[in-house]
Amino acid sequence: MTKNNDRDFTAMERRNFLKRTGIAGLGIAAGGLLVGSGVRSIAAERVTSAIGRDDRYDDKKKEEKTDTAQEIFTAALIAEDLATTFYYNGLVGPVIQDPSLAGPGGSATTVLTTNSDDVGYIRAALSEEMMHADLLRELIGGTSFKGDPFQTFYFPTGAFTNITTFLSTLDALENAFIGAYLTAVREFGQMAGRVEPFDDRQFDFDHKPYTRNQLTFFAEACAAIMGVEAEHRTLGRSLAGSIPANNLCYEQTDGLKTVFNGPNSAVAALTPFVTKGTAGFSTTGFSLATARNNAENVTLPCTGGLPTE
Repeated sequence: MTKNNDRDFTAMERRNFLKRTGIAGLGIAAGGLLVGSGVRSIAAERVTSAIGRDDRYDDKKKEEKTDTAQEIFTAALIAEDLATTFYYNGLVGPVIQDPSLAGPGGSATTVLTTNSDDVGYIRAALSEEMMHADLLRELIGGTSFKGDPFQTFYFPTGAFTNITTFLSTLDALENAFIGAYLTAVREFGQMAGRVEPFDDRQFDFDHKPYTRNQLTFFAEACAAIMGVEAEHRTLGRSLAGSIPANNLCYEQTDGLKTVFNGPNSAVAALTPFVTKGTAGFSTTGFSLATARNNAENVTLPCTGGLPTE
């Protein structure tokens, strides 16, 4: 068993790290969140409420545009809820009847073409995004999607009626998700090493300090999620007929510098999808609750858990 300045973090502890880093029942009530105020203010409110105010998160830190662990988890949860809403509506909207998917008169569960594998990609992606969201929610003390920061997401009008719009939106979202998780891997690594400007300790939602081993495991978990998002990007490109679908030698950060804070953050990149009227073009709102409450009717299961030693 490996030892360092932090307590040992065994495989068993890794499997149970959510229980060790969180206390059930401390999720923030949805009523305390004002949807429509913007990603930054609402996510910040949730983080502040969860971990309490502390002089470690002072104005200097804000100026440096660094993220806290809780901020990263919150931003990633928003992204996963967004993805859940996107894939669900792709499966139940008119776009599923495109000839390249289930065909005219078809559905997610009744494919009238030879494209059952392609529809299956989307059904499995929905399962995966929900699993990711459930993990991240626990890490910020949440107990139900009903208390998540955003309950409505906005997509380009036609995203779920036109296959071209659907697939271009898929590509844009997955590139942003991949960039966010790659950036999170770097930030968690810097937090674990106390590399400036991440030279202070990080805390969970109950204001208990994370160990270095926990922070490095969070980096590993983000890398595991990023790999799945990269699969989604490639499969989406395959559906669009892009050759080669696996066109990248290395996945990219999509121009992101941080996950939560700053103009080049994942939060900033996803703002048009959470605030009506900020995209510069017509958008339509879709409910997270509708997606979560009905997803089991159209999903396919995924397998495998978090990495272990």
